Amino acid sequence: MPSSSPHEVTQLLLDWSNGSRAALDKLIPLVDNELHRVAHHYLRQERPGHTLQTTALVNEAYLKLIDQRQVRWKSRAHFFALSAQLMRRILVDHARKRNYAKRGGGANKITFDESLVVPQDCGADLVALDEALDRLSVIDERKSKVVELRFFGGLSVEETAAVLKVSPLTVKRDWRMAKAWLFRTLNDEA
Repeated sequence: MPSSSPHEVTQLLLDWSNGSRAALDKLIPLVDNELHRVAHHYLRQERPGHTLQTTALVNEAYLKLIDQRQVRWKSRAHFFALSAQLMRRILVDHARKRNYAKRGGGANKITFDESLVVPQDCGADLVALDEALDRLSVIDERKSKVVELRFFGGLSVEETAAVLKVSPLTVKRDWRMAKAWLFRTLNDEA
């Protein structure tokens, strides 16, 4: 496993943004393990026998990331935040396709507790959570981003604060408020 500093990854991201294919070739081995960790985090919350495996999710994310030619990367945290967002979208799209095929598109409602534990069979639940996060983003986009980065992306409070350019205390406060809002919203819909 190649070791790297956040600064090295950031510099490679900047070089890649400026069109350097060599930078991308050097970057992939440096971020691969972390992307696998994020993907594993997502898939660990999925139902047993999920048709997407960790490597497949990472590969789909790579394909989408490579298409992000217009992104001006700011930092390593920015890269992993976007990667987590892409993985979330891939899984939600996968769940929607599965639900449409299996149940004619009807989605079950999610039950949501304060610890943000997603049930094992969560294809439809993931869709409901995604829809609730979209509604939260209309009300308060930053709180929605905090949930996305912390829960889906597995970023720490400090990494989330760096991506959003706010203090860690603000991230903690937004995290608590967003969890409460989502808990209330998803329980009201159940």
